[in-house]
Amino acid sequence: MALVVFLRGVNVGGHRTFRPSILARELEQCEVVNVGAAGTFVVRKPGARSRFRADLLRKLPFEAEVAICDGRDLLRIETENPFEAEPPPEVVWFLTVLTKPGRVREAFPLSLPREGNWLVRLIAVEGCFVFGEYRRHMRTIGYLGQIDKLFSVPATTRNWNTIVSVMGILKKETKSR
Repeated sequence: MALVVFLRGVNVGGHRTFRPSILARELEQCEVVNVGAAGTFVVRKPGARSRFRADLLRKLPFEAEVAICDGRDLLRIETENPFEAEPPPEVVWFLTVLTKPGRVREAFPLSLPREGNWLVRLIAVEGCFVFGEYRRHMRTIGYLGQIDKLFSVPATTRNWNTIVSVMGILKKETKSR
């Protein structure tokens, strides 16, 4: 089964920049598909996970935190996701991927900031996946950055539209088998 790779904190604000499409070509023997510019990849033929991870890290021009999940796990959450039919125009859905399962001792939904109007709201957790929504605001990025602290493990966040694109690639992969 395919793997899905999420790099944390790359191509953001001029830090840890690289060309994901070039990296995908360098890993072509694993049939890597680049999704966007934030370091999201579908790996169709990864081989041993540990070996692929080592090859990936060796080819990056900087050290990076990497979250890797099985494609089947991502496809499973598509049917289990807690989102409504459509978000309001000012709200963006997201999925945060934890590098390993983490625990938070607070009830969900969990809003940030905790007082006043929320900018980030965590809705549910399923293994290494945290479902949430945020409002478009200058301070939102700071609250998204608190998610890894809440779960005590490194985390990386993607817009739900990116996740839907990844799921589309995974579904094509499944059908072609």
